[in-house]
Amino acid sequence: MRIKFKSMATSLALCLALQAHADTLLGKVINVADGDTITVLDDTHTQHKIRLTGIDAPEKRQAFGNVSKQSLADMVAGQSVTVEWVKTDRYGRKLGKVLLAGLDCNLVQVKRGLAWHYKQYQKEQLPTDQQSYAAAEIEARSAKLGLWRDADPMPPWEFRHKP
Repeated sequence: MRIKFKSMATSLALCLALQAHADTLLGKVINVADGDTITVLDDTHTQHKIRLTGIDAPEKRQAFGNVSKQSLADMVAGQSVTVEWVKTDRYGRKLGKVLLAGLDCNLVQVKRGLAWHYKQYQKEQLPTDQQSYAAAEIEARSAKLGLWRDADPMPPWEFRHKP
């Protein structure tokens, strides 16, 4: 019981820390680069590259890469979104959750079978997001949605390091 309590306390502390440090960006999506990267234009006409957190979509040259990009474009291109972000990556992109009228677009990509739940970085997600993204991937896999139609889909993190 003591271990479980520590785990819950750690999760709660992480959740509060993420919420305390999260910034919010409001703007219009002016570009969809791929299934997990967009550009948002804010009201000061500043462009922000956004990498959707918690997911990893197929690369453009990979099976379902263009389908994943089109799915995200159909959802957010030209739309006003809210981005909840905590940090930037080494490429200067803000890492965030993209919300369209409250709808978690990152999660939708996973639900459609057009992105993996990026478990390598799940500790950076809120515990509730970790659970919902993991469950969405399991559901998409079992329903053989999107990339899960392939017998053995290659995760993008392996594809990127392929010789």
